[in-house]
Amino acid sequence: MLKFSKLATAAMTLTAAMAAHAGEVEVLHYWTSGGEAKSAAELKKMMQAKGHTWRDFAVAGGGGDSAMTVLKSRVVSGNPPSAAQVKGPAIQEWAGEGVLTQMDALASAEKWDDALPKVVADVMKYKGHYVAAPVNVHRVNWMWGSSDALKKAGITAMPKTWDEFFVDADKLKAAGLIPVAHGGQNWQDFTTFESVVLGVGGAKFYQDAFVKLDDKALTSDTMKKSLETFRRIKSYTDAAAPGRDWNLATAMLIQGKAGFQLMGDWAKGEFIAAGKAPGKDFMCAAAPGTAKSYTFNVDSFILFKLKDAGAQKAQSDLASAIMSPAFQEVFNLNKGSIPVRLGMKMDKFDDCAKLSSKDFVESAKTGGLVPSVAHGMAISPAAEGAIKDAVSQFWNDDKITVADAMKKIASAAKTK
Repeated sequence: MLKFSKLATAAMTLTAAMAAHAGEVEVLHYWTSGGEAKSAAELKKMMQAKGHTWRDFAVAGGGGDSAMTVLKSRVVSGNPPSAAQVKGPAIQEWAGEGVLTQMDALASAEKWDDALPKVVADVMKYKGHYVAAPVNVHRVNWMWGSSDALKKAGITAMPKTWDEFFVDADKLKAAGLIPVAHGGQNWQDFTTFESVVLGVGGAKFYQDAFVKLDDKALTSDTMKKSLETFRRIKSYTDAAAPGRDWNLATAMLIQGKAGFQLMGDWAKGEFIAAGKAPGKDFMCAAAPGTAKSYTFNVDSFILFKLKDAGAQKAQSDLASAIMSPAFQEVFNLNKGSIPVRLGMKMDKFDDCAKLSSKDFVESAKTGGLVPSVAHGMAISPAAEGAIKDAVSQFWNDDKITVADAMKKIASAAKTK
């Protein structure tokens, strides 16, 4: 009887240990397109290899607006997921609600402060404590070119200035092609607009206008020229653009139907997923006028407070997996972005990623590294949403004058 009791106790201890180790991790994200879905699948594999159960909570919509609506309802009802894809100042807002768990013990053990650039680490912290795990660095101010379309139009190199861009756009139009592939969502409109502002005004003007929300900058002649350039780009898009998802716009380049797309480097993940090679099937270059600047977008996951010990362990293992060099490499090879960890080998990455990595480091030294407004890295979600709406109204309604648009944007910037 005693022997049986010892065996039972040992079995119970083993079962308890396994239960404490293995848990369920529910992850809310909006990686639903080809390259992104492959990246999410790699993280799922790593968690399953550690014995955890992965519950995928994917909400479609590249900008993440739909996902945030779903997340708010879950948290308010007292049923948060283990982790959610959230970034920029929104991380601080969630932390301020007291619903996030601190990751300082893990971050200290794995030396995150040494592994991350300070500008990124600061975004991941709330009052000095890590509350989010970063996945990657995206460059937003890219312009992509379809090799087939450019060849048909007689274009041999990517345009370096907006003047060169419009000359090439006319060539594409004359060749019966769509010059600019675009989708009609406000974050896509602003992705284009912030690259225009950066190209027209430079990094300091961008900081004044879109990070400091300086009224003089927002109502300046430089902003006027930016809006005029932005409206001119609109005339080179097709009538079917409104409501189109970004990856469908990228598909237009893959199919050789359109020449250019102004979009972050997640677009490259779509090209790669379609079996296309950079330099051969598609071209990458900084958006016109922005070669020495870099608008960054860092994907990250906030971790919510959980009661179950198994779920807490799974959550910690998730954060550890996200920051691991192995995941950083495979994820970013699929996603089109670059690792957020410093000192990662880039030999497996293509020339677009190598250029992104080089420019990221250099622009950080020269002041050209700026946060993307379109992708939630720069200002409060309230001000961001209001400014995006004002810009999209201007994009979609030709009756709105440049002067009126400037007033609306400046007013939107005051939204609290």
